[in-house]
Parts: sequence; C-alpha cells; structure tokens
Amino acid sequence: MTKKNAKKAKDESDGLATVESDSQPAEDLFEEENSEKKKKKKKKKGKDDEQANEGVEQAEELDEDQDDKKNKKAKKKEKVDPKKEKKGGPGKKALAAMQETLRKIREEEERIRREEEEAERKAEEEERIRLEQEQKEQEKRELKKQREKEKRDRLKAEGKFLTPKQRAQQARSQASLEILRAQGIDVPLIGEKRPRAGTRVRTNKQQQAVVQADESLTSEENKVEQKPEDETEVLVEEEEEVKDSWDVDSSSEEEVEEVSAPAVTTTAGTTYSKSKSESEDTENSSEEDESEDSDDSENEEGKKTDALSRREKALYRIQKRRDEAEKNKDPEVLRAPVVCVLGHVDTGKTKILDKLRRTHVQDGEAGGITQQIGATNVPIEAIREQSKMVIGFQDMKLKIPGLLIIDTPGHESFSNLRSRGSSLCDIAILVVDIMHGLEPQTIESLNLLKAKKTPFVVALNKIDRLYDWISNPKKDVKDLIKMQGKNTQLEFQDRAKLVITQLAEQSMNAAVYYENPDPRSYVSMVPTSAATGDGMGNLMALIVELTQTALAKRLMYTDELQATVLEVKAIPGYGTTVDIILINGTLHESDTIVLAGTDGPIVTQIRSLLLPQPMKELRVKNTYTEPKEVRAAQGVKITAKDLEKAIAGLNLLVAFHPDEVEICKEEVAHELKSALGRIKLQDRGVYVQASTLGSLEALLEFLKTSEIPYANIRIGPVVKKDVMKASTMLEHNAQYAVILAFDVKIERDAQEMADSVGVKIFQADIIYHLFDSFMKYRDELKAKKREEFKDVAVFPCKLRILPQFIFNTRDPIVVGVVVENGIVKEGTPLCVPTKEFVCIGIVTNIEVNHKAIESARKGQEVCIKISPTPGDSPKLYGRHFDHTDLLVSKISRESIDACKEYFRDDLQKPDWQLMVELKKLFQIL
Repeated sequence: MTKKNAKKAKDESDGLATVESDSQPAEDLFEEENSEKKKKKKKKKGKDDEQANEGVEQAEELDEDQDDKKNKKAKKKEKVDPKKEKKGGPGKKALAAMQETLRKIREEEERIRREEEEAERKAEEEERIRLEQEQKEQEKRELKKQREKEKRDRLKAEGKFLTPKQRAQQARSQASLEILRAQGIDVPLIGEKRPRAGTRVRTNKQQQAVVQADESLTSEENKVEQKPEDETEVLVEEEEEVKDSWDVDSSSEEEVEEVSAPAVTTTAGTTYSKSKSESEDTENSSEEDESEDSDDSENEEGKKTDALSRREKALYRIQKRRDEAEKNKDPEVLRAPVVCVLGHVDTGKTKILDKLRRTHVQDGEAGGITQQIGATNVPIEAIREQSKMVIGFQDMKLKIPGLLIIDTPGHESFSNLRSRGSSLCDIAILVVDIMHGLEPQTIESLNLLKAKKTPFVVALNKIDRLYDWISNPKKDVKDLIKMQGKNTQLEFQDRAKLVITQLAEQSMNAAVYYENPDPRSYVSMVPTSAATGDGMGNLMALIVELTQTALAKRLMYTDELQATVLEVKAIPGYGTTVDIILINGTLHESDTIVLAGTDGPIVTQIRSLLLPQPMKELRVKNTYTEPKEVRAAQGVKITAKDLEKAIAGLNLLVAFHPDEVEICKEEVAHELKSALGRIKLQDRGVYVQASTLGSLEALLEFLKTSEIPYANIRIGPVVKKDVMKASTMLEHNAQYAVILAFDVKIERDAQEMADSVGVKIFQADIIYHLFDSFMKYRDELKAKKREEFKDVAVFPCKLRILPQFIFNTRDPIVVGVVVENGIVKEGTPLCVPTKEFVCIGIVTNIEVNHKAIESARKGQEVCIKISPTPGDSPKLYGRHFDHTDLLVSKISRESIDACKEYFRDDLQKPDWQLMVELKKLFQIL
C-alpha cells in the first residue's frame, strides 16, 4: 500500500509538472524572445523533479522496513483485518518531505505565472507605443497634405500655379537656357536687372554670392540627374516616405522664398527644383483638387494665421534687434553730436559756420538770408586745428569723431525736426548780437530750447563792433579781452551784463564761460566774432567739452537706426534726392528704406549714398564721395527711385527683411497721420500747400495768429485735384477759394484750370510775402463785394420828424429829422410801422447846414430828401403820415445777410441791437 501511495504522489507531481508545462502559452510573436527563458524554466523543473524522486525513494525504504516488521507480527496471527491495513499510511518524515516538495512546486508555479504576466504587460505596452507612433505619422501625413493644398491654393490665388504641361515647358526652356550658358552665351538670370548701355556698373557682393550659389545648385542637380534610374526603384512605403520628406523640404524652401524674395524667383536652380517638386505634388494630389471650393474659407483662415505668424516673427526680430543695440552701447564709443545753430535774423548764424568751414555760403544766399536747412560734417581734426589756441584743449582726450552742425533758417524748422518724439538736436548754439541783445525770434528760439530741454551755449557775436576792438583770431578770447583798452573792456562788460539781465528775465541764469560758477545751472556765454574769427576756437572747444562730459550717455553709439529727412530736392545728374540726418545706426548701399510720401509711404532701395566733402555744406552743390556705407552721425544725401513725392520732416526707416516692410509702412503712415491729425481744419477756409511738413506747420501757425481759417492742407506741388477741392469754396465764400502755395511748384494744367474756374493761386518762398498778397486780394475782393451789395444792405435806423422843418410834402418829401437810433445813409428805404408799414420812399440825399453827407448817426439833426419808390404812387406828408409817426428803415432777410457779410465793421453794437428790434417788428425769420 505504501508503494502504491508513493507511486500516486509521484504521479501527482509528474502530472503537475506536465500540466505546468502544458499550460505555458505559445505565442508566435514572442517565440524568439521567450525561447531562452523556457529552456531555463525546464532546467529548473528537472532539478525539482529529481529532488521529489529522491524524497519518494526515501519514503519507500522507510515503508519497506515497516512492512517487514508487520509481516513478522502477521505470521503470528491467523487473520489480518483489512480495515487496519487501510488505516496504515506514510510516516511523519515522508509526509513532511512530500509537503515540502508540494510547497516548492507551488512557489515555482507562482513565479512562472508572474513572469508570464510581466511579459504580457510589456507586449501590450510595446503594441500601444507602436499604435501611437502610427497615429502620429498619419497625422503628420495629413498635415503635409493640408500644407500642400494651402500652398497650391495660394499659388492659384497669386496666379503662380502651373499645370504639369506648363512646368514641362518651363523645364525645357530652362534646359535650353543652360545649354546656351554652357556654350558661353551671356544669358541673364531670372529677375536679374541689367544696367542700360553707357551707365556705370557697380559690383554688388550680394549678387556675386547669389550667382555662385546658383552655379553650385545647378551642378548638384546635374549630378543627381546623371544617376541611373534603377537605383530609385524601392518599396512603395519607402517611396511615399521619401516623397513626403521631399515635399516638406520644397514647401519650407518655398515659404522662405516667399518671405525673403519678390514674386519672381531670382535663381535658375531654385526655379527648376521648385518646378520639379510642384509637378510631383500636383500629380500625387489630383483627388484633393476636386474639393478645393469647399475648403476656401479654411484656406483664408490659414492664410490669415500664416500672415499673423510672419508679422509676429518680424516684430519679435525688430524688438530683439533694438534690445541688442541697447545692450551693446559703450560709453567709450560716441557718435558725433548734432549741433543746431539758432538765433534771430541777421545775428550771424551762417557767418559763424562759414568762418568755421572757411567757406562763403552766406554770400551766395538770396539776400544773405538762409532759406534752407544745411548740414555740415566737421571732423575732429578740423576742430583741433581751430581750437589750438585754447589753453588746455590740446591735452584733452577727444572721444567724439566730430560735429554735425545744422544751420536752420529759423526756429520753425528746428521745432519741426523730430526723431521718435524728441528733438533732433543734441546741443544748440544760440547766437545773440551783443549790440542788440535778445530779439523777438531769439526769445522764441529760447522758449523752444526750454520746452525741448535741450542744452545750449550762447554765442555773443559781433564783438568786433565794440569801440576800439583789436582783433587777433590766433589768441584765446579770454586773453584777447584783457588785451583790449579799458573803455572797450567796460563796454563789453556792460553789454554782456545787459544780455545776462535779459536772459534772467526769461528765467535763465547765464555767465561768461570763464566766469561760470556752475556749468550745470548757468548757461555759458562765449564772446565771438564771425567776421574776424575771434573766439571761434573757444566756442568749438566749449561744445566739445560739454558733449563729452555732460552728454556722454546720450551720445553713446547704437546700431538702432535713427534718421530724419531734412529736405527733398532734384539735383542734375542724380535725379530727385533726399537729404537726411543720420543720428544713429549705419546706412548701406542697396538698403530698403521706407519714408513718408504725399500718396502714402514710399518703399524704395538706396541707389547710392552721397557724402559732401568734410567741412562742406550738404546743400551747396559740390563733388560728393560715394561710400558703400555711412555711420552716424552724418548729413548724407540719398539717391533712389520714386523720391519725387517724399515728405521732409519725418523719420526714415530701414527694412532689413522683406516681412518688415509692412510694419515700417504702418509706422511711417501712423507718424504722418498723427502729425497731420494735430492740425485742426475748419469747414470754410483757404487751401494751404507747402513743400515740407515743417514749413506747412509754420505757415498754418502764421495763418492761425493772423485769424485766417484753413479748410484743406496738402504737402507737395499744386495739381488739378487741389484746384477742384479749393473751388468748392466758391459756393460758400469766394474770398476763401484760394490756394496758398508756399515753396512749391504749380503744374501748368492746374494753373489753367484755376484761371477758368475762378480759383486764385498765390505762390511765394517767404511766408510774409504770401500773407501780404493774400490780404491784399482779400481786401480787393471785399471792396468789390461791398460795391456790389451796397444797394442790398440796409442799415437800421429810427427817425423822428421835426414839425418846424417841413420843406416839401410830396415828390420828393423834404423834411428835417432827428436820428433817434441807428444810422441813416443814402439808399435807405423808409416806412411807417404805425400806418400798416406803408413805404414812403428811399432816402436819396442827406444834408447838414447845406452840406451833403453820406450818413448820419444817433443824435444828429439832418435834412433828408425822400424820393418815391419806383413803381409806387408818391406818398403825401399829412395824409399818409405826419410828425407824430416814427420813420424806420425797411429791412429784409437779404439786407441783414448782406450787412453781416460785407458791412459788419460799419455797424456798432447799438446798431445791431436795433437790427434785432426791427427784425422782430417786421417778423423776419
């Protein structure tokens, strides 16, 4: 029985082992990965089986020993109880061994089960990752297709979309061009502009780089085309992937080209590769073309978002550039300060600069008066040479590269030169005539300087006119004054004190520069003489010292461009040019610039930069140098296309990338709109035109002070459109049907139209002349109108008849009257309100003491002759009226309007009060 139990236990363990081995999953996907694990498991199971068998053998041996003992006892007995045999079993040790074996088997089963669960979990995770990857690739392919579709729609909207046939034709024509180039024939590239015959050709580094890039691209394409076609045969899936990636490259290249280049592609190689990629795109997406109409709205939204993203990128780039420029500022690297020369007319502003430059600009100007803004570049070497007599100046370390001096025709241009809301000027020279002190325009310039918070020095000019002045330009002016006679010194001190007092009246502390206790709170005054050159070195030295110390932070050079257009004018040989003041940054030849124009912002490319020779005036015609780039601060002349309609007085911007052009245009348009928006127009007034924004504002300010209304303004020459706008005033008020053209040309057809319509055009180069001619025309027109409406206008009057002075009672009635109120004049119709407003006639004559007079006012006793109204029967004194009745003037709506319009100055306040009284009496609305 024990053997049977042992066998049974062995069979159970074998059965468990076999069940365990049978229960292992067989998955085809993971056979290779799990084969080694299974082998290890089998080895472990074999060891466990051997241990179980050894335990069973030991149990059998113990059982056999017990059986032998029982057999000996059984021999003694005759019968054996079968129930007792059944009750007998394995011993305690055998049971313990069997239980240990079963426990190990169960542990092994648990371990195997855990390993299988872990393997299943890993398999599921890998499957999930694979599915996610496939989904991402699918979405990527759909996005590519969508992008291709948008690109195709954009090309169709722009008219650049080509059919496969057109692309094939383009490829053939391109191939023929390449053959011609290979033969040595000079064929221009697509988009390349060739200069006209006879013009000077400048080499352009960018163009050379583009041509070299094109040659490398075409050579690479030829190599690719020479490869055999057999190498391109691959699996379908790989082919699709390659094509998708190629499409992505071509689309990204195309987007870059659309952003960074005009509509026409500039290179042959890129055009050819682009046509190849586009042909493949269209061949593989013919199904998508059928559903284009339904996706128009989505494409428009896509375009908008694309444009917005490009704009945001451009704005970010501009801001980043500004931040970098601000970060790279160095207090040791200074730009040339912009110096403005201000003062009253004929104080010697231009003469001071002429002495500094050793030129004669002032002698060549009309009447010796500056009519334009001029800019002069003064190099530091010239300043050092001019100031060598100044004590201590030679030892000073000079950081600035020079001075940029602007000579203005007056305060008007200075106040209107703006640079991002602040004044263009860094430091100013206020020229004061020592013989006359502060004059009206000097005070106005001083107020401007105070409003702008601009530092300045005072040049006490014309010291050579002091009594017994001995000139010596090679000496320091401080020592020169000490050399003068006692009387000369006393006169200088008196006149200098007078100027100091006048400046104190304007809330400014001032002192002669060598007696200045505190340069920060006291304005320095430098005695100078533009005629002899005395004190000029001291003036330059003082400006250099002030700019290097007090203005060092403001003068730190930055790469951010700041430039203002000073003037627009045509120069023979160069065409229309603009003079600009470059305050900060660098300008390069072929830069894309944006500036304000009469018909909107102008976008053009710099053809060449013209710099005057050092120490030469920018506006004076002379030989120019043509550098490739100009660094601030400089006065530079720019030649470019489409500058005819440019407006002076506003900023000039540079677009470094094509997507920045629109932003620059918006900025320029907004600046012009805000400048013109500050000007308040009226419903009825004159039409004003000027050449620059500064002169326009100056003219409008002058008209405002003169109480002349203006209804329309424009910058630029007078054209037919301006005449048509001005002619609308003929319906309202003929005296305002006038165009005031300040320093602008008048087109011939505009003048002819003005003559035919009746619009008067006044043209002048000086504001005062323009004003005088307009006022003269206005007075003539008014006199003409007064004569015309003399019979229509009826002045109000109230007369009482003197009964003792009745000279004639009928046709004509001649009576003596006293004027109780108003004014009576010849031509006044009279009526009697108390007799149902009967009209008795018109006053034809007024006499006092047998002397005829034109009119009589309140309180006067006069004799009047009343003639009957034409067409009416004569009225009789004593029958139709008598001395108890008041006589009043018969007014009407037309007469009231005529008095208001043309005779307003002839009537006083009591007269207008009587007019209102009579208006109520006659019930006139």
